Amino acid sequence: MKKINIGLIGCGVISDIYLKNCSSYDHLEVVAVSDLDQKRAEEKAQQYNIPSVLSVDELIHHEDIGIVLNLTPPGGHYALCLQALNAGKHVYVEKPLSVSVPEAQELIDTAKEKGLLIGAAPDTFLGAGLQTCRALIEDGAIGQPVAATAFMMSRGPEQWHPSPAFFYQAGGGPMYDMGPYYLTAFISLLGPVKRVTALAGMPFLERTIMSGEDAGKKIPVHTPTHISGNVEFESGAIGTIITSFDVQASRLPFIEIYGTEGTISVPDPNTFGGPVVLKQKGSDEWVEQELVSETVENSRGIGIADMADAILEKRPHRASGEQAFHVLEIMHGFHEAASLGKHYDMQSTYNRPAGVNETLVSGGN
Repeated sequence: MKKINIGLIGCGVISDIYLKNCSSYDHLEVVAVSDLDQKRAEEKAQQYNIPSVLSVDELIHHEDIGIVLNLTPPGGHYALCLQALNAGKHVYVEKPLSVSVPEAQELIDTAKEKGLLIGAAPDTFLGAGLQTCRALIEDGAIGQPVAATAFMMSRGPEQWHPSPAFFYQAGGGPMYDMGPYYLTAFISLLGPVKRVTALAGMPFLERTIMSGEDAGKKIPVHTPTHISGNVEFESGAIGTIITSFDVQASRLPFIEIYGTEGTISVPDPNTFGGPVVLKQKGSDEWVEQELVSETVENSRGIGIADMADAILEKRPHRASGEQAFHVLEIMHGFHEAASLGKHYDMQSTYNRPAGVNETLVSGGN
């Protein structure tokens, strides 16, 4: 079977699950890693039996690498992705696609001009949980969708992350950090968004790191940490989303989708499994639904596996740059609307990818 070689840049916390899962696909092979911290890259290479530790420039220009996997912090997404595309590499990047809409647009345009694919996390929408919700909606289980709510309420990543400063810089905050999971779920279930509006706050001007070598260190906050947004889907449905790093505790649901004939309780969009629970009109019971696939464990990397399969089969990939761009513009729209006190009219749209059946990629185990 033909393989596509991957070069991974950024050997931080998220790299472990990618390195573990990518090795489970017959058509993928991680052949090189790179990180500004050479020791950290060497440790990952040894742990996961990766053949080469390279500089960023060496990795991007390596003739045997077909896809560059960019797992750097958000501020590094644009420059490294653009460099890789200009070197003739397909690119898959962690969310968000970039920290600015113009930069993200340049990445989309460059990939198109060069005949390359660009893909982006999150790929959790490909899991059994959200795909089951999509199947229920498309089968008419809740009638016509009319509204949706989503809540991501927490005290902030400084509680557990050893180096959380980037979460509180431009391109960070709860919306740019966690919003992509919830908004990707929104648009994968209900389609593209027409316009948005929002309110935003920043009640704490500094945070205290709670773990690791820098525990006790204060970090400044430079981005809103509580965002309440409203979206109008092109279908006419209305969505509400709140993301916050300012909440001590909450019992709100992750996501609910409301239709003329019922309601779906959607599982955590930062996971791949269930439960998916349905309450239909005329029934007093919430009924847990059978999932449509076995993709329930932490399957991060399934998006790049699908993209590699798409390259081999010459078909569209699902975790596409266009989808990630639409999500990024929604988040940008929230911040702009909150700053200016107005609605933001979306400039982008996108075509929802095909749904997923039991087997997502033909090259997988």
